[in-house]
Amino acid sequence: MSELRVFVFALFFIFGGITSLNDVIIPKLKGLFTLKYAEVMLVQSAFFAAYFIVSLPAAALLRRIGYMRTAAAGLMLMMLGCLLFIPASRAGLFPLFLGALFVLAAGITTVQVVANPLVSMLGRAQTAHSRLTFAQAFNSLGTTLFPYVGSLLILKGALANRSEAIGHTYLGLAVALFALSALVWWHRRRLPEQPAPHVPFVGAFGLLRQGRFAYGALGIFLYVGAEVSIGSMIVSFLMQSTVMGLGPGAAGAHIPFYWGGAMVGRFIGAWLLKMISPGKLLAGVAGMALLMLLIAANARGPGAGWALLSIGLCNSIMFPTIFSLACEGLGARAAEGSGILCVSIVGGAIVPLMTGSTADHWGLSAALLVPALCYLGILGFGWMAREPRERQTNTRSIPPAFARRT
Repeated sequence: MSELRVFVFALFFIFGGITSLNDVIIPKLKGLFTLKYAEVMLVQSAFFAAYFIVSLPAAALLRRIGYMRTAAAGLMLMMLGCLLFIPASRAGLFPLFLGALFVLAAGITTVQVVANPLVSMLGRAQTAHSRLTFAQAFNSLGTTLFPYVGSLLILKGALANRSEAIGHTYLGLAVALFALSALVWWHRRRLPEQPAPHVPFVGAFGLLRQGRFAYGALGIFLYVGAEVSIGSMIVSFLMQSTVMGLGPGAAGAHIPFYWGGAMVGRFIGAWLLKMISPGKLLAGVAGMALLMLLIAANARGPGAGWALLSIGLCNSIMFPTIFSLACEGLGARAAEGSGILCVSIVGGAIVPLMTGSTADHWGLSAALLVPALCYLGILGFGWMAREPRERQTNTRSIPPAFARRT
């Protein structure tokens, strides 16, 4: 079991780190192709659309070939996505970068479909909130380290003014992913293969008739959208003369503070969640995120920049807590719920586009209103779910029409 834990935590580290590199290549591509904010946010749309398209097929693959083989397949697909950055950087065509990002994200989605249920199998159901938060801390370790290295290679290196810097960086990642996938395949029989549950996904959408689960799915959509929007804006926001006035490389070097806050917060949150109601803690950190966004949007100087970066600390427990609260009380249908919640990660494809469009029309400070509205919705879910589901006496199913719109 200890070997299985190391394997799962390594997966969280890898796919978290590579995902966070989007925050580095967004300002790079914006400068190379002279794009508007809404246009460059297509980077996140291409990436997170894979969660909407690939999550359910990846779950079907998991049922067919098992956890370890599916993980190896996902890592190989990630490697292919990284290799596609090479022809994209040589051709210098923005659509080719978007295609490479989609393939890379398809692999990450497949790996994440494997990793999330494995975490739930590593201990008692009563400690699922804390355990998933702890696993997400390794995800945040990757999101802290990768952007720092990526900013050095892509935004500050000798090829900083050319697209080849991106191709060289992702070539190195492809080599590492090939070695990891080979290692997973070689050891696939040494780790205890957990039986993958049969999940009737066509009927799984019926769970959206349950008010708490539907709100939780919306919460995942809002959280990922807000987190990705803020991460994508950090470099441009800090480069403003009214904030820090930094160059691209120096601004990119600040991205690890955002993701590092999430990492520290997840280790702390794994401890706090053993003593505080998950819903109440979720509502509290969402309220803090709202406050920091208000400061970032209205303040001037370094204080505005550090307020935006501090939201990473507020984000720390949100994803795992929303995820586990939404699935709480589903019993045998928890696996179905997990699949639907993975689809909700598509918020990372939609909300950043809205944020970018707002920035183009009214500026970066005004664009912070979009993630602020997302955190307001998350605060509401945390307050609704402040009591364990079995204690709630007034939980009712939502009308089918609302479920379909959601």
